[in-house]
Amino acid sequence: MKILDACCGSRMFWFDKEHEDTLYMDNRVLSEMLCDGRRLEINPDMKGDFRSMPFPDDSFYMVVFDPPHLIKAGQDSWLAKKYGLLGPEWREDIAQGFRECMRVLRPNGTLIFKWNEDQIALPEILKAIDFKPLFGQKRSKTQFLVFMKEDTNAK
Repeated sequence: MKILDACCGSRMFWFDKEHEDTLYMDNRVLSEMLCDGRRLEINPDMKGDFRSMPFPDDSFYMVVFDPPHLIKAGQDSWLAKKYGLLGPEWREDIAQGFRECMRVLRPNGTLIFKWNEDQIALPEILKAIDFKPLFGQKRSKTQFLVFMKEDTNAK
């Protein structure tokens, strides 16, 4: 596989939810009817934790990182089911997730990071990680940032 989606959830923003070059990973498997009548399907190719990925270094050309962004939601609420929940150690969890995403990314590979600022502002995330984005785009509370893994052998 060329692309890893490290927290695929229901693959909401994917145009092709079964992209042939993508490995979809999440720590949950879920099939449930939501309160609005829609079915929520979280069915990753592989169950795994973005903080400790079972892949060798330099495995993927692109990594998509769309981690949970909520710290306040009922454990069984539709919001928690749809988007996942972060715990009290969210800063370290996100930082470890970034380190893992960069570890499994090939040199000169691209990391696409999606974040929603509903409960945690993006500057708080950027303070928690050791990486600087190249560029990004904001639409309402949702941010997309692009990072590139430096090729340390090229210098």
